[in-house]
Amino acid sequence: MRPISPTARKRFCEGQATLMFYSIRHITRFRYSQPVHESVTELRMQPRSEGPQSLRNFQIVTNPRAQLYAYTDYLGNAVYHFNVLRAHEMLRIDVQAVVEIAARPAPPAAADPLEWQRYNRYNLTDEHFDLIEPSKFAKPSRALQEFAAAHDLVAPQGDPLTALRRLNKTIYDGFDYEVGVTQVHSPIETALAAKRGVCQDFAHVMIAVARSWGIPTRYVSGYLHHRRKGQYRSGEDATHAWVEAYLPSLGWLGFDPTNDIEAGERHIRVAVGRDYADVPPTRGTYKGEAESELAISVTVEPTQAPVRHEEFLRVARPLKQTPQSAAEKLYHQQQQQQQ
Repeated sequence: MRPISPTARKRFCEGQATLMFYSIRHITRFRYSQPVHESVTELRMQPRSEGPQSLRNFQIVTNPRAQLYAYTDYLGNAVYHFNVLRAHEMLRIDVQAVVEIAARPAPPAAADPLEWQRYNRYNLTDEHFDLIEPSKFAKPSRALQEFAAAHDLVAPQGDPLTALRRLNKTIYDGFDYEVGVTQVHSPIETALAAKRGVCQDFAHVMIAVARSWGIPTRYVSGYLHHRRKGQYRSGEDATHAWVEAYLPSLGWLGFDPTNDIEAGERHIRVAVGRDYADVPPTRGTYKGEAESELAISVTVEPTQAPVRHEEFLRVARPLKQTPQSAAEKLYHQQQQQQQ
């Protein structure tokens, strides 16, 4: 992949680019204290292609090498799975992708005052209703009720878009970003009690509150490109998580409570679900008594447009039709008679 030119980088950093390409490399390494065998792993790491985002290139390399199988889950996420039967002390998964993201139109300053009335069975589908119900990591609790009451979030204020923006900022102001306070399987009560956490925790809190208002809300896992070091609270060398909420007149809109911003062309979507339980980047098991160590490296960089694949090649000089010989004509006539 060609590095981005200085001119293109300058335009991007100044926010002038209308179409951007990102190169992503995501390396995951599991190391075991003693050999394990028959490991089975499932991956949700392929960026989605929908709306302003298009996947242009994607590949997975494993060590030890394994045969990859793929399917699409009911949420539209690409899922890869593989197994390593022989004994191994390490499993490395190297994922590389290139995505194209177009500039998105800015949402309005506020939604229609009648938007709340549009949350009805005429405008919502089964998918939307499923995203109003509590889920494993985004569900009501006493701690959540106390948080909502303390920040005047029990009932939404204003139209849905205004209320969601206020909720986004309230979570940003009410929590410190700190790695290590919670784990991937921690309930939201842990972050609510400590008033600290990471993007996954803040997304779950926002989802739980928004659903209590009757707004279909889903969890998004992916990546966030940082234009400059220290621009956002979330880490540059890690995956990211944010929220998408459905407004009947506007569609799905993204909110990033970790950084108090709305999702835009620097947010790269990989998978969506009810909460983290639906979209972990890796999930698996193995046979053996070993302890495991997990190491992750994530790099997201702007890049140039990838070279087109062969299926997009334009024919510049077509083959000339050559006259058939007498033998060829006789052969084709015989074939037609046999059919």
